[in-house]
Amino acid sequence: MDSVRITPAWERVAEAKSRRLREVPAANVGDALQRMTVMDGGIRLLTEGPALLGNALTVDVRSGDNLAIHRALDEARPGDVLVVNGHGDMTRALIGDLIGEIMVNTGVVGAVIDGAVRDVQALSGMSLAVYARAVTPAGPFKEGPGAIGVPVAVGGVVVAAGDVLVGDADGVVVVPRHRVQEVVDAVDRIGEKEKELRQRILSARTSRPAVNR
Repeated sequence: MDSVRITPAWERVAEAKSRRLREVPAANVGDALQRMTVMDGGIRLLTEGPALLGNALTVDVRSGDNLAIHRALDEARPGDVLVVNGHGDMTRALIGDLIGEIMVNTGVVGAVIDGAVRDVQALSGMSLAVYARAVTPAGPFKEGPGAIGVPVAVGGVVVAAGDVLVGDADGVVVVPRHRVQEVVDAVDRIGEKEKELRQRILSARTSRPAVNR
């Protein structure tokens, strides 16, 4: 365990402050942040879990090694999301069903892995929202090193411990923890603008004359 470095405790956003973000599309959350903190499309939803909302429990690992992930779960709190910089390695799965069981026990609601995972069907059965770059049956090493609670690069976005992760079938958006209230205030305005635009589109469609074929 000496090869895993742990950052002192970090702040987390209270669920009551971010709850609204569970009820809106991740795309609207990304729009509220000028689309600057949207993870790239290689980070895909692989389970049939619910929409993702939680605080980032960040982990930096060596490619193909998940020792630090095991150690991170000792630091987990209910509502956390594992956010792992696996350096895009797709040859070794960093989490599977056994880690999934520990996630459920500790109240971790999902994972975002810049790397690979396995046991996807079992993870779905645990109602975990798991995003990753790939799936492989090959298991990881457990030698370290690693770091917990440090800023990590995942899906082309920097994530700090305690940031809020919002995800749905479209992908994942990172909300910096100091901007949560700003985004909560903005998403309803964005939703209203989209609703108005949709109404205009539908009105134009119904007002068009039928075309004879």
